[in-house]
Amino acid sequence: MKTAEKPKLAWAITGSGHYLRECLEIISGLQDVDLFLSRAAAEVLQQYGFKHSVAKVFQDKTASAVPVEMFYYGNYHSVVIAPATSNTIAKMVYGISDTLVTNVYAQAGKCGVPSIVFACDTAPELESEAPRDNVVKVFPRRIDLDNIARLQTYEDTTVVNDMQQLQAAIQARLACLKTSYS
Repeated sequence: MKTAEKPKLAWAITGSGHYLRECLEIISGLQDVDLFLSRAAAEVLQQYGFKHSVAKVFQDKTASAVPVEMFYYGNYHSVVIAPATSNTIAKMVYGISDTLVTNVYAQAGKCGVPSIVFACDTAPELESEAPRDNVVKVFPRRIDLDNIARLQTYEDTTVVNDMQQLQAAIQARLACLKTSYS
């Protein structure tokens, strides 16, 4: 099996507007990133009027999530799933891989590729950006918070609770790779 010469970062986006703008800003500052969009993510990006600066984008258009085969060839050194909806978190916790994003997480795990997950529902009360520059209060359910706690125990998975932790986890991972590739 042929492996990639220079592995990249795989970034998956789900259908949440919560900190989506900030995630896209982080992505724009990174190099060698492929973007994986759930069907809902593609809709939300359009609904919010957000643009991304990534050359290679994979969308959830195949029943078998064909793009995940690239994990078998070592194309990716890390996965970031941000923002991740409570629906996606629940599927990841229970091993359901029926979307492009949940398949990315599953295949990354099967191939030993570390994942960083920024879950949207991380506190009992949050403010979230809604379309048309509105901010709304959301109150995650107990099951949403419990699923995040479960996901934090999974191997090769780092769950972060805010944008600073997300940025720090990505930078720590990239620094670790820089050391290992040197």
